[in-house]
Amino acid sequence: MPDLPQRASVVVIGGGVMGASVAYHLALRGERDVVLLEMQPFFGQGATGKCAGGIRYQFSTAINVRLSLLSLPMLQRFEEETGQAIDLRWPGYLFLLTTEEDVAKFRNNVAMQHSLGVQTEWLSGDEVRRRVPLLRADDVLAGTFNPDDGLADPNGVVAGYIRAGQRLGVRAFTDTPVTGIAVEGGRIAGVETPHGRIACDVVVNAAGPWAGAVGELAGVALPIVPVRRQIVTTTPIPGLPADFPFVIDFAQSLYFHREGEGLLTGMSNPDEPVGFDESVDPDWELVHLEKAIERLPILERAGLQSHWAGLYEVTPDAHPIIGAVPEVEGLYVVAGFSGHGFMHGPIAGLLLTEIILDGEATTLDISELAYSRFAEGRLVEEYNVV
Repeated sequence: MPDLPQRASVVVIGGGVMGASVAYHLALRGERDVVLLEMQPFFGQGATGKCAGGIRYQFSTAINVRLSLLSLPMLQRFEEETGQAIDLRWPGYLFLLTTEEDVAKFRNNVAMQHSLGVQTEWLSGDEVRRRVPLLRADDVLAGTFNPDDGLADPNGVVAGYIRAGQRLGVRAFTDTPVTGIAVEGGRIAGVETPHGRIACDVVVNAAGPWAGAVGELAGVALPIVPVRRQIVTTTPIPGLPADFPFVIDFAQSLYFHREGEGLLTGMSNPDEPVGFDESVDPDWELVHLEKAIERLPILERAGLQSHWAGLYEVTPDAHPIIGAVPEVEGLYVVAGFSGHGFMHGPIAGLLLTEIILDGEATTLDISELAYSRFAEGRLVEEYNVV
């Protein structure tokens, strides 16, 4: 049984990339009385550990591009800062565009990215076909490619932040679900767990797909819901180029990237219901693999290495909530990243630390990501969701 402290200044709920980043950055700023609680037996085994590991600059909103402009360099410095290797690779992201609507939208996206210093390339359909001849791409009208997009190891990032935080005094516990949040006089008073109560002044909800359920414990309705997504990895594929990019067939939400000597591939089900089911749906897997082979025929040579399902944490506008919850003093949220949280975990932890300790984020203005935007009708729609 974990030997929990009776009191802490800050309790962070969720031991994935968000919670680990927040705990580390708080400790780095000198807040050493931080407790991190994870309900699973290991850190980073929830949504973070089941994601595809992609990191990119190619988004449709300026706020997401700006988050990437700060977060991806933090990942580049990660091993030097924490001592943990994270297997950074830079194959680039190649978006395939097959509808006129997407072509028009991505033209605007690329212009916005260029205005912020992100040099995404615009490719004609013929240029896409020349660049990746393994694709069956007769229907591709255009594409976008950024060589600075890539991949990193999610478990390495979580482990690096946890260990670096522990060296700075963070107390981190697994197998410790939060079963209640005590609110007294409109402010945080503590958290309840099966192993005892921890009195505290601040609670950070970094529970990813479970953030809505954790919010309910404090009497707060967060518009964050879990949605299942699933992934397949293949056996080695002879003839797969070493420089094969991270390919996203945007209209189909279908993607591929190298994983070892084979491929990792996923495809989002647009009709997937909200829920916590993390079992693999064999019917959807069959649909996915048929579409994957149509787009990349070399997959016919591959066997199934592994498959799994995980959860996206989805908000109505596919942007996260980062900041305070005004209804409950001392309650903060960093969740709802809608499938692109891993890459923004480093900067999100830093920004929320600034909000907690300084009253506002100073590294980047993220006021448009406040919880209040939903009540005020200030949604910021992200188009580039896979």
